[in-house]
Amino acid sequence: MGSAFDPFVTATEDSAVVNSPAPLSNLTQEELKKIAAYKAVEFVESGMVIGLGTGSTAKHAVARISELLQEGKLKDIIGIPTSTTTHEQAVSLGIPLSDLDSHPVVDLSIDGADEVDPALNLVKGRGGSLLREKMIEGASKKFVVIVDESKLVKYIGGSGLAVPVEVVPFCCDFTRGKLEELFREAGCVAKLRMKIGSNGGDATPAVTDNGNYVVDLYLERDIGDLEVASEAILRFPGVVEHGMFLGMATTLIVAGKFGVTVKDRFG
Repeated sequence: MGSAFDPFVTATEDSAVVNSPAPLSNLTQEELKKIAAYKAVEFVESGMVIGLGTGSTAKHAVARISELLQEGKLKDIIGIPTSTTTHEQAVSLGIPLSDLDSHPVVDLSIDGADEVDPALNLVKGRGGSLLREKMIEGASKKFVVIVDESKLVKYIGGSGLAVPVEVVPFCCDFTRGKLEELFREAGCVAKLRMKIGSNGGDATPAVTDNGNYVVDLYLERDIGDLEVASEAILRFPGVVEHGMFLGMATTLIVAGKFGVTVKDRFG
């Protein structure tokens, strides 16, 4: 295994900085996401079963795969989408699709992340697709994570933004309270994710593709051992899954103002 990834260092002994056609310091965050996504698609080979990620970065990878299929540079690709949104995008772009029932082993998944810590642990699911993402990416031989440098944190929850937990609707406030109490020493505030109704109507709980709700954990401090925290969260009967993806990423691609860094977990 390679050395831990330092969010404040562009390249390490077992990482590489990829030359870019333009000074990245002049690019927008969206353009950086696109650069990282295109670099990730270089890992895709004809005949692969590909996990298609969800979110603002992953959508660029899905679009690029479609372009290469249309150009004949890729053939016989089967995509497994991680959300209904990605499913709709892939269908519109003509990417052949299937699911884990038909293809229980995925060759490669490409997806973004909301946070990446120095050990390549992730926070995912602020878009609400964490369960399907974890199922598909957990079944993958290789999982390439694509981010811009704003997603790098010192510890999980370090951005101050949500660490999502998917919960069943039944007595969801009870489950929310249990999760908040679990991480009270880390200054946790747990909130049920709400969605504003159409035309500015009353807010209602946000619903995942699986018909569940999401409790967002906002942390002031490091929660410590992530494996212990993971097990504690999953022990609550009302919890379906959480958005910490621990030890799953095999490659991290980061686009930042100094270049594109590729980090392989296994050196």
